[in-house]
Amino acid sequence: MAQTSWASPHPGAISIHSPQRSLTRSVQEDVFFSVDATCSGIPTIQWTFMSGAVSRTIGTWQPGVYTNITVDYSSRVQPYDNGSMGLLDLRLQDAGYYVVTVTEAAGSSKDTGFVLKVNEVLYEDLQYLSVSALALACLAGLLMLAMWLLDKAYRRIVAWRRRRKMPGTETASTHL
Repeated sequence: MAQTSWASPHPGAISIHSPQRSLTRSVQEDVFFSVDATCSGIPTIQWTFMSGAVSRTIGTWQPGVYTNITVDYSSRVQPYDNGSMGLLDLRLQDAGYYVVTVTEAAGSSKDTGFVLKVNEVLYEDLQYLSVSALALACLAGLLMLAMWLLDKAYRRIVAWRRRRKMPGTETASTHL
């Protein structure tokens, strides 16, 4: 983690700057929530995720002191000393609102939010569709082959029965 100076230009004031607060990524990509937080002393940084269905803490850390990432995110979150956060291997359910809260030692805090939109990867849908179409085409081919073979067998059985019923086709063993 990079070392960050936490000296604020205005004592007692917290400032959070972010170049981009609306982000769009695709499933399985990574996203970097870039912030530059300044305050007096060492801040406590907390990231929270919110969507229509849930609200949960992602992690809390103090640069150079401790890092506490929740179990749900432990393998996918990378915290940075300046307050930024990396989220790896995005999933559709990661779409939502992310809030970073910076709290200084005196207890005052400030937060800012990010909107993350996660798009499905279209080629996966096309791959699933093409595999499904191929499987259905193979099944249809097998059914047509089975119908053709059954039709052939039926016609041979009918022809055999007709030959058996024809007069003059009886064998000597049937006259005894």
